[in-house]
Amino acid sequence: MVTKGRESKPHIGIYGRRNNGKSSLINCLAGQEIAIVSDHAGTTTDPVKKSFEITDFGPVILIDTAGIDDSGELGQKRVDRTIKTLETIDLALLVVTDNSWGKYENDLIEKLGDHDLPYIVIHSKSDIQEPTVEFRKKIFSVTGNSLFEFSSIDKRNYEELIALIRSTIPEHSYKNPSLLGDLISYGDIVLLIAPIDIEAPAGRLILPQMQAIRDILDNEAVAIVLKEREVDAFLKKTRIKPALAITDSQVFVKADASIPNDIPLTSFSIMLARFKGDFDNYLKGTPTISTLKDGDRVLLLESCTHHVSCDDIGRTKIPRWITSFTGKKIEFDVVAGLDALSRPVTDYSLVIQCGGCMITRKQLYNRLQSAIKAGVPVTNYGMAIAYVQGIYNRAIAPFVKGRDSDTYL
Repeated sequence: MVTKGRESKPHIGIYGRRNNGKSSLINCLAGQEIAIVSDHAGTTTDPVKKSFEITDFGPVILIDTAGIDDSGELGQKRVDRTIKTLETIDLALLVVTDNSWGKYENDLIEKLGDHDLPYIVIHSKSDIQEPTVEFRKKIFSVTGNSLFEFSSIDKRNYEELIALIRSTIPEHSYKNPSLLGDLISYGDIVLLIAPIDIEAPAGRLILPQMQAIRDILDNEAVAIVLKEREVDAFLKKTRIKPALAITDSQVFVKADASIPNDIPLTSFSIMLARFKGDFDNYLKGTPTISTLKDGDRVLLLESCTHHVSCDDIGRTKIPRWITSFTGKKIEFDVVAGLDALSRPVTDYSLVIQCGGCMITRKQLYNRLQSAIKAGVPVTNYGMAIAYVQGIYNRAIAPFVKGRDSDTYL
């Protein structure tokens, strides 16, 4: 399965029937042979990725996929993997040829619509057979898009295709808003509380901490990083009053006690929840924790894979804290990465999503949609922790300016 993971570049998926020229197209765009090209249908079996630099735009990831018309039991599995990439991409290139359009293409554009994905319909192998006027009209009537004529052999309209790709990729796919830009100003001091425990990676900070530091610097502010046990002495000795304090959710209680009430306090996880999660639905869903009953099932979504420690935040600490807070016998399931759920999402009374530092906003949004559409409440690791530890209002306050945070309890 193809996931963006650490790669925040826009992802472009190439789709179409077997032998329609998808692999030739990706090789042509990338300027090198990265996908096997053959007259034998079904050569591409699994999604293939390649980084590609678009002039005057920047890097993108091209994804070559198996044919949407693949057949047989194994072929259907390949098609399923192809469709799964729709959760990852930002733009689709639908490759057709021989003036052919039918059920496979109709099914795909329906799925593209479900994912709210822009797409370009490309008539490939136009050096062999050019698209007819009637076919162009048909494509426009079905899709609302003009057909784009292309050939990987003579590279007709190559520059025009690059320009069209550049203009069609959604702006939100490559322009990232600031994490904290609306909360801090030039010269502000931001205090980052970073415990070094068994889950901390050796020799480095975790990704959300590094992202916060970079964003603070980008906003011409000052980042000060401390362990939780150094906060009291630091504030007393320096008499510095930070404009904002951000803590690891696991030491929320200690941070709440150490940071004066007139200094805004939140967590790295809640910062990410506002940045790339479905924050409004998190706000609605978090108080559901208080209504959980014996026998209810809670799903925890970790959007990355990592070594599981004996005191893992998602698998151990959050279930323990929620159980203690509610006093109920609750069943907890954990799904790591972007794996499929083992049971229907409607079996759950609450879904708790991690901060999502390793995935994109689109991936995280898609991850939550099945629960939201089914009416299952959703929340975030940091927001759930703050709620059960009694500091939820304070933790969300920096991000609900102009709204009464009491309404979210």
